Amino acid sequence: MNIENIKPEDIERRSMEIIESEIGDTSHLSQGEKLVVKRVIHTTADFEYLENLKFSRNAVELGLAALQSGAVIITDTNMAKSGISKPALSFLGCEIHCFMSDSDVAEKSKKEGITRAVASMDKAVELFPDKNTIFVIGNAPTALIRLYEHIESGKISPSLVIGAPVGFVNVVQSKKLIMESAAPYIVADGRKGGSNVSAAIVNALLYQIYKR
Repeated sequence: MNIENIKPEDIERRSMEIIESEIGDTSHLSQGEKLVVKRVIHTTADFEYLENLKFSRNAVELGLAALQSGAVIITDTNMAKSGISKPALSFLGCEIHCFMSDSDVAEKSKKEGITRAVASMDKAVELFPDKNTIFVIGNAPTALIRLYEHIESGKISPSLVIGAPVGFVNVVQSKKLIMESAAPYIVADGRKGGSNVSAAIVNALLYQIYKR
């Protein structure tokens, strides 16, 4: 067994070297898209994201522009919120919110018989209808479906939608809806995803601007 002697500060660099050596053909990706894919593979050790991650035209460039303009980021989990680089957000003047645990969201969910994820999307749209927004969905397909409805109705026009809910019920369908919408997107197609994946996608964009 060959154990590499790696300094803690070099582990990520070495990991990326290994990913680069094993990733195979990336000719279908732009340089920015490749950096996103590599960051997600680094987070998951799953090379299927090379094919599963789908990008709308110029999605990376539009995401970078939104972040550089101080985007408001809305997530559907506090796990995703906690995993996104706070120094980078602060440097760029970006806000980040997750409304899932808010009392008014819980009350609306119970009163209307909807999920908290749906109620949290409603709250985000009410608060930031005309803002530069990036939606980061890594858990709840109902959040992605509700967001699609708000986009279609013209209530909000996100600068970017990151769609990576994970699971079996309405997960694939919710992602297809976003890919059919007018919003720029980065989507983890299929059943795979998760809060860690959605956070990794945001960080991959942030790290193209903010040098750690």
